[in-house]
Amino acid sequence: MSALKEEFKSKISKELYKELGLSNVMAIPSIEKVTLNMGVGESVRDKKILEHAKSDMQALSGQKPFVTKARKSIAGFKVREGWPIGCKVTLRGERMYDFLTRLVNVVLPRVRDFRGLNPKSFDGNGNYSFGIKEQIVFPEISFDKIDVIRGLDIVISTSTSENAHALALLKQFNFPFK
Repeated sequence: MSALKEEFKSKISKELYKELGLSNVMAIPSIEKVTLNMGVGESVRDKKILEHAKSDMQALSGQKPFVTKARKSIAGFKVREGWPIGCKVTLRGERMYDFLTRLVNVVLPRVRDFRGLNPKSFDGNGNYSFGIKEQIVFPEISFDKIDVIRGLDIVISTSTSENAHALALLKQFNFPFK
């Protein structure tokens, strides 16, 4: 079992129960899944770009990515419905906790000019979203083997529907908020 998961079960859940003043143990918020998304609109012109993005995503998540396709045609972007325009991965369980450990302890400190995560980036339902501008901050990605620097979106879905509870949960996981 992941060290972060052990810490959540033994220590963090008890602290959240007291801090939030919950009346039921089942109401303790938890992280359900982490979704990584990489939009690659340039893949319309060159199919190799999407393959490079998929290999980068697989290296940093440890899981094969799912190719996302355009929902509708947009003439201004020269995209047709059904064309591949990105890739995404949903992490749950052990892989999710391993990814969160690497994200907080290794990746975020390597981001250039990092001043902390915005505590207002919740969606109103307890889910937190942020983006990373360069995939090279992940140690799994070799700087010599990348073709172009791409960004990536990270969405952390929690079991609570209140932003304040989700913020308290992520602070217990040592997320560096401003």
